[in-house]
Amino acid sequence: MATQWMNGVLFKVFGIAALALLLMIPLAQVDGLIGERQQRAVEATRQIADRWGAPQVVGGPVLVVPVRYRQQQEKGIVVIDVNGYLLPDTLNMQATMKPELRRYGIYETAIYTAEIKITGHFNPADLALLNADGGEPQWQLAQVRVPIADVRGIRHVSTVHIGAKEVDFGPDGAGLGGIATIASPLAIDAAALAQPIPFEFELTLAGTERIAALPLARHTDVRIDGAWPDPGFDGAFLPAAHHVDEKGFEASWQVLDLSRRIAQHWQESDSASLALGDSAFGVSLVRPANAYQQNVRAGKYGVLFIALTFVAFFLFEVLRGLRVHPVQYLLVGLALCTFYVVLLALSEQIGFAASYALAAVATVAMVGGYAAAVLAQRRAGLVLGGLLGVIYGLLYGLVSSEDYALMMGSIALLLAVTAMMYLTRRVDWYAMRGAGG
Repeated sequence: MATQWMNGVLFKVFGIAALALLLMIPLAQVDGLIGERQQRAVEATRQIADRWGAPQVVGGPVLVVPVRYRQQQEKGIVVIDVNGYLLPDTLNMQATMKPELRRYGIYETAIYTAEIKITGHFNPADLALLNADGGEPQWQLAQVRVPIADVRGIRHVSTVHIGAKEVDFGPDGAGLGGIATIASPLAIDAAALAQPIPFEFELTLAGTERIAALPLARHTDVRIDGAWPDPGFDGAFLPAAHHVDEKGFEASWQVLDLSRRIAQHWQESDSASLALGDSAFGVSLVRPANAYQQNVRAGKYGVLFIALTFVAFFLFEVLRGLRVHPVQYLLVGLALCTFYVVLLALSEQIGFAASYALAAVATVAMVGGYAAAVLAQRRAGLVLGGLLGVIYGLLYGLVSSEDYALMMGSIALLLAVTAMMYLTRRVDWYAMRGAGG
């Protein structure tokens, strides 16, 4: 009786299940390989960004004015100068991106140059805030600072028309809220403080994958457009209006000071806690479902498809009275695992869709031919090969359709279980065990 049990169909089912679980080891190795190659792609993007320009964050001009305070102390009157920071009343930013793909070895990264025009004005009522607490603003020592995340990406910057003056930007080591800045000295005539101070300048900025704006004004209006069909709108604010088609995109934002966590005016002591980046918003040049993401998705279904293939072989054993050795199951499982390695290697060179087709055809031919030889039936090999082709077709649909992958997968699994129950509805499992399988 013990011999019959060991040779019975139930033992074989457990053996096949154990083999399927064992094949999780090479699948995990493939998953690790995908992670390693993906990290290399990230490193390639970093190398390109270091030479071209990192993801950019741009703001409007911030007026910085030293404010002098006179304090009475034991040794007499002490003079202290503290920088006061003031944001514009209005800020209008228009940016046109010119994206392209740049290669580093076998890896590609989206880069761009952006033509940016910035206009706006400072409000006289806001300027009065700088001397509201008894300080003496040093208007002749004022300067404007413009935050730019990676100043290495600056390709051109015009002179700044601010008030009645025209000044040039230069490098600035101070920064603002953790973001690098360029700056320009601006000696302000105190007699002109009763009127709004308008500003206008242009710059050409190079960056990688993303451009974002900072709402550094009481009223911030931003418009960004570019020839990229798959933009990702991200950050602290979504666009108020946008249009996307195969030719590109355009989007516009309107942000009020009430919606941000940045004061209209602050002093030097408050700058340490200022996190400008938290309020940034903009556009990312998305490459939807890149090759590595699709490889990761495909690998998640590896165990399921190995199990379905093993079930197909087992059904041939049960329904046709054929015998397949566990070693032959193992070889078929290893062949299915190689599909993911071939897919990863080819997708880095010729794209995911073509790589998937080639890897699937090779695996179907290999497993179908082997099944025909093992089962000694050409028709059985064709049926199993066709079934495997259907499985890979389903897998491609799951990988390509991120939004509907769960629904498609659950329906396919339900149909597979239904088919197995239907095909084995008249099998006498007790008789098979008693007969030794």
